[in-house]
Amino acid sequence: MSPSRLVPALVGLLVLVAACGGADGAVVEDQVVSEGKVINLGPDQKRVTAEKDPTIAAGVPGEVRKTGKITIGGSAGTAPPLRFYATDDKTPIGVETDIAVLIAQVLDLEPQLEVSSWENLFVGLDSGAYQLGLSNITVTEARKDKYDFATYRLDTLAFEAKKGGTWKVEGPEDVAGRTIAVGSGTNQEKILVDWSRRNEDEGLKPTDIKYFQNSSDYYLALESGRIEAYLGPNPTAAYHVATSGKTEIIGSFSGGGDIVGKIAATTKKDSGLVEPVAEALNLLIKNGKYAEVLERWGLSSEAVPTSEINPPGLPRS
Repeated sequence: MSPSRLVPALVGLLVLVAACGGADGAVVEDQVVSEGKVINLGPDQKRVTAEKDPTIAAGVPGEVRKTGKITIGGSAGTAPPLRFYATDDKTPIGVETDIAVLIAQVLDLEPQLEVSSWENLFVGLDSGAYQLGLSNITVTEARKDKYDFATYRLDTLAFEAKKGGTWKVEGPEDVAGRTIAVGSGTNQEKILVDWSRRNEDEGLKPTDIKYFQNSSDYYLALESGRIEAYLGPNPTAAYHVATSGKTEIIGSFSGGGDIVGKIAATTKKDSGLVEPVAEALNLLIKNGKYAEVLERWGLSSEAVPTSEINPPGLPRS
């Protein structure tokens, strides 16, 4: 990834800050009021809905269509506003679940939202336990060996650090000798490892890469000074910056480097499901339901004009 791929941080992200008394930013009866927006954080989401499309639904593979359901996996390790738990601590909500439900409705299938670890999400796709995965999954050339993809968001990554510093990240040389955390097996891990190797080849210090179990662990490590920055999805970083008031984004990039990184709905390769999923997404883009969901969660800047099947992904190592 080159500095020319630097992209602005999301400016439209909802500022979901807890307060009291029902003022702007207050949590009131499972709702967050912020910048004129009201977001329901309860298990009854009152999501944006879509009508079934019989023509698109007819393209769903018979073994899925006859069950009347579609099982959609997502990682428990993601954070607001992508995928997180409602106030009942068990119902998955967020932009990923909203889009998953819209796809299922167009396909005339009942969505079954399942939660797993990041690694088990792919195990579930491999085994057929999940027909579809929506969990901020980036298209990569290596993953295309086993999975098919229908894109629905741009992939933007951000470095989050303690507020008030002077360190900025514009390219690989800026992470030389730094201690930075990433999620294991993620797109951002690959980028950080590649940057560190490039720096070593140029005589600079390697990056000390740290791993933790979940996002709360990263943030505790950041606050305590055990790490200098956390590299993760830009939406979750911007959300945490807004809610904590203790951190700031010091650099944001396309997750694809020289290739525009894209997030995609994921199916087992050659399952026959990716085509109707892409058609459903393109219908939702055309009728405005897709834009409603992204606007609801403050992610309009990550919108794509069309859903693509298996576009160029991050290159192999």
